[in-house]
Amino acid sequence: MSSATPTPGRSSPPRLSRLVTGGGHRVYTLNVQAFVGLRVNVFVLLTGPAERPDYCALIDCGSPQPVSTASLNALHLLRAQYGEQCGWETLDRIVVTHAHPDHAGGLPHVRSLSRAPVAAHEWGVPILEDPHAFREETRGPLRAYAAWLGVPEGSEYAARLENRANNLMLPSGVPVRTTLRHGDLLDGLLQVWHTPGHAGSQVCLQFDDVLLSADHLLPRNSPPLLPAWLHRGGGLHTYLKSLNVIEGLSGVRVALGGHDEPMPAWRARIAELRARYETKLENVLAAADEPSSVYDLTHRVARVNPRQALLLLDQTAALCEELVRRGALREMPGAGGEATFQRV
Repeated sequence: MSSATPTPGRSSPPRLSRLVTGGGHRVYTLNVQAFVGLRVNVFVLLTGPAERPDYCALIDCGSPQPVSTASLNALHLLRAQYGEQCGWETLDRIVVTHAHPDHAGGLPHVRSLSRAPVAAHEWGVPILEDPHAFREETRGPLRAYAAWLGVPEGSEYAARLENRANNLMLPSGVPVRTTLRHGDLLDGLLQVWHTPGHAGSQVCLQFDDVLLSADHLLPRNSPPLLPAWLHRGGGLHTYLKSLNVIEGLSGVRVALGGHDEPMPAWRARIAELRARYETKLENVLAAADEPSSVYDLTHRVARVNPRQALLLLDQTAALCEELVRRGALREMPGAGGEATFQRV
């Protein structure tokens, strides 16, 4: 869900649940611990009879941490508890919804267990295939971003932003066999919807009457955002446009996000998120009565939880960018090289 510096976690057992689509296909959710304080949903999709499935796909791979990769061994529970003859050796497909550590970080581990072809959106392919090159390409912009935010030099924030610049999205590259684009029908079963905003490479997948909404639509949280100038396919404006794409879908009974519980009232959740972002925009606008950096505005409008501090900075940056786009804020250079923002 986030691009903040991840923290390894202690062992926490996976949780397995089952949902049957209107057409009789099965969706298994394996909820695993990715990092401390962060669990992620890994999905297994099956069609055909349990004793001899016609199709078996793994959607997302968790993180590279041992606590997460070990939890994927619970795949055997599909056979033990539900009679599904599906395992690493019978997987037909691996899909990465977006190239973030909690969803793609476990891909090299999965590749060591299965030779199933990998699919990902075209913008995510370079990240998945060569994460070290991606890190080198993004280090400079991320360091410029720290200065743009107005983060004090030598602060804990500065150190954590530097750690982010040194992070890998996944430990090693994995070849992607199938490049996904908006509107594709993958394997004749998965309708692909490109939903940038949280991640430029993010896709949602419609499987019969179930929408796998990745981190685009979550039941408890608004997805972390980065400004569009820093992250291709980022920004609040892009995110809201992608919400429109999902809201316009037909035939969806329930949405399953990349974290937390199912969303039967998924359209109501979209309305909640829109309203929440408008409130956040209003709060930032009200706080910008004098030229202020993103760092300063964040501390005025939000209760900063240390674990989520970078995500709140990112969110404020995306909100400021959107308010400038709407003509409500003016962006000006600050004395120390930071950007400052003031109400128009």
